[in-house]
Amino acid sequence: MKRFLLSFLLGWAIVAHSAMAQDGGPLRIEITEGVIEPMPFAVPDFVPDRPNAGDVAGQIARVIAADLSGTGLFREIPAQAHIGRVSDFSAPVRFADWKAINAQALITGAVSTSGNRVTVRFRVWDVFSGAELGNGLQFAGDRDGWRRMAHKVADAVYSRITGEGGYFDSRVVFVSESGPKNDRKKRLAIMDYDGANVQYLTDSSAIVLAPRFSPTGDRVLYTSFETGFPRIYVLDVGSVRRRILETREGTMSFAPRFAPDGQTVVFSIEQGGNTDIYAMDIASGGTTRLTSAPSIETGPSLSPDGRQMVFESDRSGTQQLYVMPAGGGSATRISFGQGRYGTPVWSPRGDLIAFTKQNKGRFHIGVMRTDGSEERLLTASFLDEGPTWAPNGRVIMFTRETKGAQGQATLYSVDITGRNLRPVRTPGGASDPSWSPLQN
Repeated sequence: MKRFLLSFLLGWAIVAHSAMAQDGGPLRIEITEGVIEPMPFAVPDFVPDRPNAGDVAGQIARVIAADLSGTGLFREIPAQAHIGRVSDFSAPVRFADWKAINAQALITGAVSTSGNRVTVRFRVWDVFSGAELGNGLQFAGDRDGWRRMAHKVADAVYSRITGEGGYFDSRVVFVSESGPKNDRKKRLAIMDYDGANVQYLTDSSAIVLAPRFSPTGDRVLYTSFETGFPRIYVLDVGSVRRRILETREGTMSFAPRFAPDGQTVVFSIEQGGNTDIYAMDIASGGTTRLTSAPSIETGPSLSPDGRQMVFESDRSGTQQLYVMPAGGGSATRISFGQGRYGTPVWSPRGDLIAFTKQNKGRFHIGVMRTDGSEERLLTASFLDEGPTWAPNGRVIMFTRETKGAQGQATLYSVDITGRNLRPVRTPGGASDPSWSPLQN
């Protein structure tokens, strides 16, 4: 089954204010309209409390820098350009040294170790005003969790400067692909948002499709062909235990997605040549039919408040997007551009719907408002499909596949302005990403 999508996007602008700005306001990136230069920042290696903490202190600083730079909103000033040095976390900052290299934000930190435990402290400074942004924080954990602590620091810095939630301390479940195009092996895998810490959740003995995280990030829904035709499974990420979601014998079930309550699954069932959308209570297995039409209805996604559902249907003669009450009822078409639309996904902010669009032989990832207005396409290629939202609703990850016999699927991300299109690092081919919420 092919998926298509369409897009709108509010302009996303970057305006850096400092104490030297005309309004005298604090250092801040405001997301409004237009695009200007990313904010320059500096992250000296964090100060270790003892020599054996030096490596992890430097690694944490590098991950923080990569997180912030990867947004396209920030530009790191490299270490070789630094005039000042930070050798004591508690010592006063020599702001003149950082002003001289035009750093607007400075992130300082210290790392202490005790056995297998690591504690990270940090501060964020507005260089031109000489003021600290918020209060210093600290995170602690096992040594092998140092990357998570770095992501948490980056999230805090991002939030203080942009006023929005971060997305770095999150994970992505996806379909890992290997082998030639005519004999592709697929298995479920999970990784940090930046491609680190890959773990495999299934083997490649059966085709798997469309993994979807639960609202709490502890479970994954996916479709598997291990019985010979598509069936939906729910997998516990921690234990990797799984079970099938039973439907009527002789039916095919696919395109699952959790409701915001985490207790209900919406999905499609094909029976006798007809495809409709159903809801299932996971605990009891009770199933409710939500659509009843001779057309194909699939790809359901619920709004964050659980009141509405967007889905794709060919009831108008071509594949388009519709919105209806979550419990079923009259549906309103929201896509009216040229081409076909599919794989709709409601933003966690509730303001936008992302989608795939196919038109004139090209595929696009796009966004639109929930009433279908202000459609905007963010990408274009031979095959882009299957968007998923970052936890803060500002970045979209999707699958891009190259053409030809040697074509391979790769994950990409793009912000909702259409800027900062970037490949996501994976060990091999990858498709069908689903972004988790922020981890606890």
